[in-house]
Amino acid sequence: MKFSYKLSDAIHLLSYLNIYHDTNLSSKAIAASINSNPSVVRQLMSDLRKANLIETHKGAAKPTLVKDPKDISLLEIYQAINMDHRLIHVDPDTNSKCIVGGNIQNTLNGFYNDIESAAFAKMSQISLQDVIGDILKRQAQKEKR
Repeated sequence: MKFSYKLSDAIHLLSYLNIYHDTNLSSKAIAASINSNPSVVRQLMSDLRKANLIETHKGAAKPTLVKDPKDISLLEIYQAINMDHRLIHVDPDTNSKCIVGGNIQNTLNGFYNDIESAAFAKMSQISLQDVIGDILKRQAQKEKR
C-alpha cells in the first residue's frame, strides 16, 4: 500500500513560508526542508495558490500566505491539495457470493463515512497557527537541552 504525504508536505510548506518568511523561499529551499523534489513543491504551491492560501509572483521566490495562519484550518489545506480525498478505503474486490464479501463494502462504507466526518470536524478545529506554534515550542525545548 502506498501512502500519500501530500497533506503533510503542504502543511510543512505553509509552516515553512511563515517561519522562514524573511529567507530564501525558493522551491529548492523548501524542497530541501521537506526532503523532496522542487517540482513536488511547485505542484503543491500551485494547488495552494488555486485554493487562495498562498500568493506567488513570477520571477520572485517570495510566496506568501494569503491569510493569517490562525485562519487556515488543516481541513482547508487538505481540501486544497490535488489528491484522493478519502481517508480510508474499502477493498472493492471481494467475493459477492460470500456473506462477508457481499456485504462488507456497504457495511464498512457506513462506518468509514462516520470516521471521516469526525476526522474532518477535528481537522477544521486545528489551525496552521496551532501547527506552527507547536513546531516553535518543540524547537525551543530542543535548544534548552
